[in-house]
Amino acid sequence: MAYNVLMVDDSGSMRKVLLKTLRLSGFEIGQCLEASNGREALAMLEGEWIDLILSDVHMPEMDGIEFLRILRQKELFSNTPVVFVTTEANEERLKLLMELGASGYIRKPFRPEEIGALLNRIMGAPDGFPAARSSEGSDF
Repeated sequence: MAYNVLMVDDSGSMRKVLLKTLRLSGFEIGQCLEASNGREALAMLEGEWIDLILSDVHMPEMDGIEFLRILRQKELFSNTPVVFVTTEANEERLKLLMELGASGYIRKPFRPEEIGALLNRIMGAPDGFPAARSSEGSDF
């Protein structure tokens, strides 16, 4: 099954890396939308069906935490899986993301098999990879 994905990151090059990584991991992508911050992402969601959101935490205008808070208040997106792909090292902020309804997080840098396995588990699809344990933070 192919999933419609929204990638939210202020770095265009990181969005390209994520897309390439998803393809290398074997994660099936249908439509892939891109936004440079939470505000732009919320505007995009008004007219699109998204199965999965990948977001950075640190972005201008609206960061990932505020984006998630607002997203979870919208009935249509209250259960949409949101995975943070971040350099965030502050365990309290990561805990807050999970409390706000994030489906998981993975720390940069990451390997294609880590992100593919995590996303497939979250989406309920078989991943073909053994469960990855690493100090890079693929826990959720």
